[in-house]
Amino acid sequence: MFCKKHVIASLLGCTATAFFLTACGDDSSSGPSSEDSAIQKMSIREKVGQMFFVRPEALDTTIHWNEYAELPDYKLEQVNKTMLAVNKDYPIGGMILYAHNIVDETQLGNFIAEIRELNGSPLLAIDEEGGRVARIANNENFDVPKYESMAAIAESDDPEEAYKAAFTIGSYVKKYGFDIDYAPVADVNTNPDNIVIGPRAFSDDPETAAKFVVSYLNGLESAGVIGTLKHFPGHGDVSTDTHYGYASTDKTWDEMLKCEMIPFKAGIKAGAQMIMTAHIAAPNVSGDDLPATLSSVILQDKLRGELGFDGVIVTDAMDMGAITKQFSNTEAAIKSIQAGVDVVLCSREFTQVFDAVVKAVEKGEIKESRIDESVKRILKLKQKN
Repeated sequence: MFCKKHVIASLLGCTATAFFLTACGDDSSSGPSSEDSAIQKMSIREKVGQMFFVRPEALDTTIHWNEYAELPDYKLEQVNKTMLAVNKDYPIGGMILYAHNIVDETQLGNFIAEIRELNGSPLLAIDEEGGRVARIANNENFDVPKYESMAAIAESDDPEEAYKAAFTIGSYVKKYGFDIDYAPVADVNTNPDNIVIGPRAFSDDPETAAKFVVSYLNGLESAGVIGTLKHFPGHGDVSTDTHYGYASTDKTWDEMLKCEMIPFKAGIKAGAQMIMTAHIAAPNVSGDDLPATLSSVILQDKLRGELGFDGVIVTDAMDMGAITKQFSNTEAAIKSIQAGVDVVLCSREFTQVFDAVVKAVEKGEIKESRIDESVKRILKLKQKN
């Protein structure tokens, strides 16, 4: 059987044979883990690269866009020469494909095969929740099952229905070559004025949502796909859309523990490997107006410390207005890493941001040990997958 851990060796600068023996051989021997051994051989740029999951457009520096609606016009549906040239100096840990990057089965298969060859051995991610957010199912060129919404599934009162849906979704996502599905939505839809979550969430009742979130997560796992709980610490109670600007919740942590945290705690207990942050501020939790994505209180003290999550923390897309209208791209990326995220998703001005993060590490603004913690988690994820 092909060992993906062997692929990871190519990005580390060590001999493939030596790494293969370390990563895929007998784990019973004492000494440093395969991830620790790999990290010791990596340069700062290789480490930092693992922490960036990007849109394909990030590697094509001829593309300049301001609004999401502009992206489909570029028709970036294959790896081109510019992307290859940029990627030589800017390795990436992962890539996410959106609807406008996907045409049909043949194109998608070819594109993913090309992405697999990129520097950094990237993981492939997609938003395929089922319902409104489904990049493949909502493409008429793909013959896969469609689902009305997660709320509609929960109306069955049978969490097994969420498992079946997730297993079906995970199976075709895996077949087409993806490693990660940014699903399920673990938000509790408590605000009827919420325009971004709504029926993407299973329920307005936290206990119900928790049962369906766990079943969905288990369905993806059974299909061999990494699931992602989102959007921490809960996007269900806000009335504004973080794609376009600032959003916040007035809830205290105690209030969140009685509602928003219930599905997340259940998902963590069930073995969730990834959690996605929300760009919402929670001033009565963090003591400031920083989006959760940039808050060490929310990510380190609450998610890591109190809830005990030790998997990969991925930001929501950093090109969303809740981030870009408040911070520069480099400032946001650096602050998110300092706050404790492992993966910076969809950063604008990728090459400039990458260089700024490297410089921040070299200057001691970000401790190299902080980078190593994240890279170890990411390499573990790659070796499990």
